[in-house]
Amino acid sequence: MAAPGPGEYFSVGSQVSCLTCLGQRLQGEVVAFDYQSKMLTLKCTSSSGKPNLSDVILINLAYVSEVDIINDRTETPPPLASLNVNKLANRARTEKEDKLSQAYAISAGVSVEGQQLFQTIHKTIKDCKWQEKNIIVMDDVVIAPPYQVENCKGKEGSALSHVRKIVEKHFRDVESQRLMLHSQAQQTQKDSTLSS
Repeated sequence: MAAPGPGEYFSVGSQVSCLTCLGQRLQGEVVAFDYQSKMLTLKCTSSSGKPNLSDVILINLAYVSEVDIINDRTETPPPLASLNVNKLANRARTEKEDKLSQAYAISAGVSVEGQQLFQTIHKTIKDCKWQEKNIIVMDDVVIAPPYQVENCKGKEGSALSHVRKIVEKHFRDVESQRLMLHSQAQQTQKDSTLSS
């Protein structure tokens, strides 16, 4: 590791570039550095491409072969932005509920297809849960195994219609992905036969 030596540190706000032992180049602004644990936190350009967002990466400098300081910040860094603790607590609670729901589905013996459908629906409609092996959406629609469009039951209306469309699209997407993988496998097999 090229930096830091004893008593050296990275200034918050400095721009650095790191080369990991796997050959990955990481570049960004120093948000935090802990000398004892040799952990560096960088704020980098968002991988989503959205200009108002940033990725925050924790780097263990024990696994970095090279560190270059691009622009060392010498002035006092600006104060840290305040955190919305309520928003963070809500996000943590929601994530915990999602993980518990996934664990429940697995322990209840729900098929992989059912779990995948639940995840697809949950991306669009947060108000969905498991009731034994049935998926309950907005307390209005019940999807029973084997989780096909015809297994969607509920009061006729926009909610049932919307859920049926999501289920239909989910299985259409799964089938097209399966066909694409099958086609790629056939092409690979054909290519290997031709090269033999």
